[in-house]
Amino acid sequence: MSSSKKVAVIMGSDSDLPVLKSTISTLKSFDIEVEVHVMSAHRTPAQACEFSSKAKENGFGVIIAAAGKAAHLAGVLAAHTTLPVIGIPIKSSTLDGLDALLATVQMPKGIPVATVAIDGADNAAILAVQMLAISDEALAQKLADMKEKMTQEVLEKDRKLQETL
Repeated sequence: MSSSKKVAVIMGSDSDLPVLKSTISTLKSFDIEVEVHVMSAHRTPAQACEFSSKAKENGFGVIIAAAGKAAHLAGVLAAHTTLPVIGIPIKSSTLDGLDALLATVQMPKGIPVATVAIDGADNAAILAVQMLAISDEALAQKLADMKEKMTQEVLEKDRKLQETL
């Protein structure tokens, strides 16, 4: 494993797993150990608080929390840790995820939650990697390599476009 710190991926419901599969695979592509759980801010608040309050001592460096609708999970986890928490608002059938986005991004002073786009699973993983890479040069190099690969892919698409015009 590249990073000595693990990333926790916590979902409010197992129905969030299809969105989070890319979060998990992206983290693993950077050789980061991932632990995945279902916890509810409303149905299992004691377990969520206990997990979050012990996350740092249990070797985690970042917590990613995904929830839809009321989406209080990220805030509850953030309230019980000093680790960075990244919230992924999950699109629901009711308000297309706008409710989850607003619930995730509207944290009170002192309880920050970094929030990505609705169903922004890949960016949540990359943001977690960037946070861990602050103190891990090998991980920082993997990120730089990824960004260079993205640059080359776009340049190649432009080259092919120019050939067709």
